Formats: sequence, C-alpha cells, structure tokens
Amino acid sequence: MSFKKSENWKWKDWDISWSSSKQSYNNDLNILLIHGFGASKRHWRHNQDYLGNIYNCYSIDLLGFGESSQPRALLDYETYKENYVKYSFDLWGDQIASFCNEIIKSPVFLVGNSIGGVVSLKAAEILKEKCHGLVLIDCAQRTMDDKRLKKSDILMNFLRPVIKTLVSKRIISNTLFERAANPAVIKQILKKAYPSGKNIDEELIEILYSPSQRKNSKEAFRGFINLFDDYLATDLFDKINCPIQLIWGEKDPWESLDEAKLWKNNFNNIKRLDVIKNVGHCPHDENPEKTNKLIYEFIQETK
Repeated sequence: MSFKKSENWKWKDWDISWSSSKQSYNNDLNILLIHGFGASKRHWRHNQDYLGNIYNCYSIDLLGFGESSQPRALLDYETYKENYVKYSFDLWGDQIASFCNEIIKSPVFLVGNSIGGVVSLKAAEILKEKCHGLVLIDCAQRTMDDKRLKKSDILMNFLRPVIKTLVSKRIISNTLFERAANPAVIKQILKKAYPSGKNIDEELIEILYSPSQRKNSKEAFRGFINLFDDYLATDLFDKINCPIQLIWGEKDPWESLDEAKLWKNNFNNIKRLDVIKNVGHCPHDENPEKTNKLIYEFIQETK
C-alpha cells in the first residue's frame, strides 16, 4: 500500500481516522470508501491506490472501528452516560455525511462493503445532491433485523427474546468477541468469506486482528449485534435520487445474490448489478482487479 499516512479528523468529541490517495488532476471527482463490520479503511488496500490514480480517493474508519475512537456502547433501554454512544446507521451515516461536507467539500461517490453499504445509503439520504452515486458491494441485507422475521417462523419467534436478552449482556458480547478476535479464528472466517482463497494473507489477518486488540474494541461489536431494529437497505433506496451500482460476489455465504437481483428489479435507481464469479463477501479484496474495473465503468457512465 502507498496511501498517505492516516490523518485525524475531530468529529464531535471523537477522533476519526482517514486516509487519501495522491490527488489526481481530476480533482472535482471524489470517491469515499466505507468498510464493513469488523474491518477498517485498510481493507481497501487493493483499491484506493488504483482508484486514486484516476480520482481523489478517500477511505475512513467508522466510529468504533480501525483507528477511530471507540466509545462505549449504549443500548436503547440503558441510561445515558457521558462518552457512551448508540451505535447505529443514523450515527455512522451522519459521520460520513459530515466528513464529506467538512473534509471533501465537494460532491462524492460513496463505495461501501457489507454494512458500509447501508451506511452509504443513509449518508446519501443526508447529502442529497452532493452524492453523485453509490456503489454497494455485497450490501448487508440484515437478516436478523426484527423487520425480517417471518410470522411463520415459530421457533425463531420463540427464541428471539432470549437471544436479544443474552447478547445485550456485556459479559456475553465480550465473550463472543474474544473468541472471534484471534488470528486462527479470523483465518477460518476469511476462508468462508473468500471462497477462492485469493488474497488471504498475513497482511489481511493483521488488518482485521490489530484493531480488535484496542481497549474498547468490544464496544462497537456489542452495539452492532444489538441492532435488531434499524434500517434495511430497502428502507432507504427510495429516499435517494442518485444512481446505484450493486457489485456482488457470486458465492457470498452471507448476503443472498437472489435478494440482490430482486433489488435490481424493484428499484429504478439501481442501474447495474454486476456479479463477480467465484468470489464471496469481499470481492473488492478477493478480486480487486475486476471490482476496480466495474467501479471505474460505473463512475465513468454516471459522472
């Protein structure tokens, strides 16, 4: 990677870490890369320099992740405490929109992977005409949200209150986090997320492992796994006017390609659904050559 070193932006009372590629000559065209759950701006290691040779390309750590501040998580029923925060798509969408307004200061294309896709949608709603387009890479479909629960699923309707009570307890969420936050487990998860096995290397494991060792790294995990009633992508598509590209890994083990196809058929502002064969949840890192080419094509068509 040859990005500029991380820079710090003060947002509200928190430190937000971000980086930018070298400035291109076409400095009126900006891209902001938004990572998924458990990742960071460094997950764009194979994309930011490539896109930065053509456009002004930024990446950012969402609050709670990477090198950004990690305030403690506040759940809906808990009493407000100073320096605690409710992790939510409203919070992260506001962070991204504020960054665009204060740092980039001109219209932008937002590119988001997984939950970063939902964050991008929320930020685009806030930015309005200042967002020129969205690229959603294996956008999170949030199958555990209350709004996705089927009345016919008797077992899940019975178990759900128990699950929600358990994961709200810090001792449970911390235990789950600690079991996942070690290199061996991370590598096993990556083998599922990257079915081709390409680009699963020590650098990638370090990118995911290192932030998990920070003091409050468990807090964003607790906040996110307790988001049982927040935005679905389908709640937001009709609230924005800019064109949308979907990029999907054909073998994504978590986000259904069939549902992405339904999105493409049901929402007029989704202009493209590009499927990349033999890759999973993070095609931007598993097959960056193809992903970068597709992003470039969409921006050139849209700008």
